[in-house]
Amino acid sequence: MQSLLDTQHSDFDSLVNSFKWGVLSKFNVANVVCDRHADGSGKLALIAESESGEVARYTFDELREQSNQLANVFKNEGVGARDRVAVILPQRIETALVHLAAHKLAAVSLPLSVLFGDDALLYRLQDSGSNLVVCTAAKAAQLAQLRDQLPDLKTILVVDPDTHDESLSFWSALRASDNEISIAQTNANDPAFLLYTSGTTGPPKGALIAHRSLVGNLTGFELSHNGFPEPGDCVYSPADWAWTGGLLDALMPAWYYGVPVVAFENKKFDVNAILSLMSRHKVTCAFIPPTALKMIRSQDELLQTHPSSLRSIMSAGEAVGEELFRWGQEKLGLDINEMCGQTEHNYLMGNCSKIMDVRPGSMGKAYPGHRVAIMGDDGNLLGTDTPGELVAHRDDPVHFLGYWNNPDATASKYTGDWFHTGDVAYQDSDGYLWFMGRADDVISSAGYRIGPGEIEDCVMKHPSVLQVAAIGVPDPEGIRGDVVKLCIVLRQGFSASDTLRSDLQTQVRKQLAAYEYPRLIQFFDALPMTTTGKVKRGELRQQHLLLT
Repeated sequence: MQSLLDTQHSDFDSLVNSFKWGVLSKFNVANVVCDRHADGSGKLALIAESESGEVARYTFDELREQSNQLANVFKNEGVGARDRVAVILPQRIETALVHLAAHKLAAVSLPLSVLFGDDALLYRLQDSGSNLVVCTAAKAAQLAQLRDQLPDLKTILVVDPDTHDESLSFWSALRASDNEISIAQTNANDPAFLLYTSGTTGPPKGALIAHRSLVGNLTGFELSHNGFPEPGDCVYSPADWAWTGGLLDALMPAWYYGVPVVAFENKKFDVNAILSLMSRHKVTCAFIPPTALKMIRSQDELLQTHPSSLRSIMSAGEAVGEELFRWGQEKLGLDINEMCGQTEHNYLMGNCSKIMDVRPGSMGKAYPGHRVAIMGDDGNLLGTDTPGELVAHRDDPVHFLGYWNNPDATASKYTGDWFHTGDVAYQDSDGYLWFMGRADDVISSAGYRIGPGEIEDCVMKHPSVLQVAAIGVPDPEGIRGDVVKLCIVLRQGFSASDTLRSDLQTQVRKQLAAYEYPRLIQFFDALPMTTTGKVKRGELRQQHLLLT
């Protein structure tokens, strides 16, 4: 299929100005990412590797047949249009089949993290009213304890049923089913996915994502990989398929183009294992969040052991920053293309170093087909170089349908046709967007509005620092409102000391500004993180308040 970079437009701005969406009125994710590639040619779709090293390969022909069989299983269990089908599995073949089978019935797939405990699972399954769950035996045992609180849950399919007798065996039921089914003729606006947001405060909200949303992801996906696909491409991301990053930033768009994806059923991010995986399977395009990149950076001597086939890395979830960008150029031989998006409105903006100048630290520009702006507190759009809230226009195929059963929360996200992202940013005169922080993360100190991203990037340049989060906490002297506090995880071999504190404070004062000076520094063994790899700054602020 033709990439955007195969058109006559050789620069980013002309590509943006000429682009128009072409979304079909009838559109089904399962058809475009699977069935249309199942032409009998045996085209490779998935390379699935377990932690034990076992590798299985699946073609699009096999995916079509098996997802048809699973759809018939779901149908026999009473699943119909708009019913919710939950999957609690890591990166493995069954996870992908659940999504495909649900969409073939016009049902809504609900990915859930294997890391969720009782409360997290119970809330999401109750709120969504899920009818069917696919999971491991261990998760089925967990759900059995919650079953009396889940009146909508009718069926549990277990992929490894040896230790649990009350549920159906996934593979036995699948193999006993017919391998043909008519795919539902869904409209582009029909719901396909229900993805719960990973906010650090308040209960999570279910973002309902339409079939058309996949199309809205494609311009950013292509450009963040400097033109996609190219011959021989293979895609991998350590991001869990339970989240937008793994599911809609890697798996589904890669399959839209008929490109194989690597799945790895690992329980934790192990740098050596990940680099080995990508090397052995000749991964060319990867989505790797900044947190994971920083972990690779801390052991980058392993890059010599595992020869790379990478031609592009897209990164999102936290700011990449100048230091990490320069490391990518030096150690990986490529430009890390930072992207920014949200569950509700994905692939908003980013970089494509092949056709635009990447300005390290910038989020890039709005991708073709997406409209963004900066809005002030009064609801008016702001000019260049003026900080405000980043907003996105709702007239966009990637834009969500709304929050599940929560119209008030949905309505609160808009001013007119502009969707509030909650990110504070500014746009320079060349159209580049610069992230300053979440609206509730911006630090107000002595009259200055300070974004944590710039400070964190500066501190990351120090050889002792593995991870850092900058937060605002009350000024102990009661003078400045808030002051900057650094929460730091040190690299192995370094120890906390007053000298190190002084060095880090001096570095920020010299390289940034005196008003961004971190008056407080605390060292941690690990920072609290969401399951998507974002630092829980709110939790760090709360910890600080409890200690003072």
